[in-house]
Amino acid sequence: MRIGSSIALIVIGAIVAFALDIQLAGIDLRLIGYILMAAGLVLLIISLAVAFGGRRTTTTTRSGVDPASGERITQQDRRDGTY
Repeated sequence: MRIGSSIALIVIGAIVAFALDIQLAGIDLRLIGYILMAAGLVLLIISLAVAFGGRRTTTTTRSGVDPASGERITQQDRRDGTY
């Protein structure tokens, strides 16, 4: 599930919990709405953590000419990690 689905669960849960005034035998719609909102909030936090907490790579390339031999030298540094 992505961020939009999580927000949809929160909205549906709020509608069920606060806007519906239907009595069903053995079913508490307010509790179901609260459960849907909580599930949507948890999924939203997980989706944001996955979206913004991914691994990033930084690559630096340097080129130059060796003065002794005249050859072109290319050096590449790679750093992996989270910021």
